[in-house]
Amino acid sequence: MKTLTVFTPTYNRAFCLEKCYLSLLRQDNEDFIWLIIDDGSTDNTKELVNQWKQERKIDIKYHWQENQGMHGAHNTAYKLIETELNVCIDSDDYMADGAVEKILSFWKKYGNENVSGIAALDATIEHQIIGSTFPEKLNSATLFDLYNKYGVTGDKKLVYRTELTKLYPYPIFQDEKYVGLAYKYYMLDKQYEMLLMNEVLCHVEYLPDGSSLNMYNQYLKNPKGFSFYRKELMKLPFGGKVFKYKQAIHYVSSNLLMKNPKLFIETPKKALTVLAFPLGFLLYVFIIKKTRTEVN
Repeated sequence: MKTLTVFTPTYNRAFCLEKCYLSLLRQDNEDFIWLIIDDGSTDNTKELVNQWKQERKIDIKYHWQENQGMHGAHNTAYKLIETELNVCIDSDDYMADGAVEKILSFWKKYGNENVSGIAALDATIEHQIIGSTFPEKLNSATLFDLYNKYGVTGDKKLVYRTELTKLYPYPIFQDEKYVGLAYKYYMLDKQYEMLLMNEVLCHVEYLPDGSSLNMYNQYLKNPKGFSFYRKELMKLPFGGKVFKYKQAIHYVSSNLLMKNPKLFIETPKKALTVLAFPLGFLLYVFIIKKTRTEVN
């Protein structure tokens, strides 16, 4: 049994997937499996992966499913992964040289059942660290505290214990394709901290069709997923009033987008939602105008 699974959700990304494959070929530690979750691609992804599998240079597993969105692909990955650890490398990204060895040697030295995994760094393809590094004297923290207490910024690469990522599956809403991936991470934050490693594990390229660059359209097309996400964040045992007020604003806008008459009944924070309604309504109007402008 290998120790690490590198999993890659992909959807019609055959044109850029090779970059990820080549980065895995360059790894000096082969104690990993590459799991590709093909989320309904209609391009030549399957043929490309079959070609790589025939090369037998690394251990590759491939799974095709009907399109469910990123969170649905993550759900499937976590069901299939059997290794102790896992890390997601997106289809338009690639793994840093030596990253597998860094993960496994760090985990062998510091890993234990009292933490959920490892948080490390992302960098651009020009090798510039995205956001900030971790505080030098901080050895572990929850993901929530990193951003909200210690002022860490930018996307980070998360390596989790697989038995934990099988918990808290993302809900699938009919005709929607998005639920915030951080839902699972914050649920695990309630019980565990993450070990911190100031090493770059992944190089990231934000393509124009990536979800991170189309957030307003995501709001419009996936109001149930966003409403669920905001409700769960409002229920967290941590996070101050300002944080939860922001979630309530987004909750209001999402429920207005889906014309939910039970907006005030289903919220876990009724008083906060009433206070957030005016700004939530303005956000709703802004999203409508923004998406119409983009279409035109």
